[in-house]
Amino acid sequence: MAEQFNLDAYQQLLHTRVQQHDERGLILDDTLCYPLGGGQPGDSAILTLADGSQLTISDTRRDKESRQIVHSVPADAARLAPGTAVTLALDWPRRYRHMRIHTCLHLLSVVIKAGVTGGNLSADSGRLDFDLPEGMELQAAAIEQALNALVARDLPVRVLMTSGDALKAQPELIKTMAVTPPLHLPEIRLIEIDGVDLQPCGGTHVGRTGEIGRVQVKKIESKGARNKRVIITVAD
Repeated sequence: MAEQFNLDAYQQLLHTRVQQHDERGLILDDTLCYPLGGGQPGDSAILTLADGSQLTISDTRRDKESRQIVHSVPADAARLAPGTAVTLALDWPRRYRHMRIHTCLHLLSVVIKAGVTGGNLSADSGRLDFDLPEGMELQAAAIEQALNALVARDLPVRVLMTSGDALKAQPELIKTMAVTPPLHLPEIRLIEIDGVDLQPCGGTHVGRTGEIGRVQVKKIESKGARNKRVIITVAD
């Protein structure tokens, strides 16, 4: 299966064929849909058949055993035969919000210089949890100002590739304390925000920080003596 979201996060339409349709859901020859992972939700989409009938894909996940990407469709939908031609149309407004917020979370990890203990995002907001050094205080207004300054610089965002061995030699690039990238792999995906940040990430991102739009810090929550959660959102 070609995972087109890794090649072009902006592609919205794909002509492909059914590979398998069973109780798990639908597996296609190729897909635009990002599967749940790394704190980013799975994509939703509309699948159109040659006769014009449609199926709603409500979620997308990677099968733990086969590593295939499974598209969730209604359980009572008629099973599609292998080889059936279909057109996949991504729920683009939702995906694009994911891309903007995910890229903004990378900027948040630049603004707050502390270890990241967790994170998550939706189309509405995103959050990172930080293990703060003793004595460090977080101010929402200052964080918001710093984020919007980075957005305003309209910095290029690029996908680079490295190896597990090379990443082992640069442990400072791994910001998330709770999750380690698959260092056994020969290729690991990096996201570079020009001159500002470089870290491993498998999610989808915008091409320039200017696309993120106006950022707001919604809330800072205490999750322990040193663990603070920062929740952000982006303007429509």
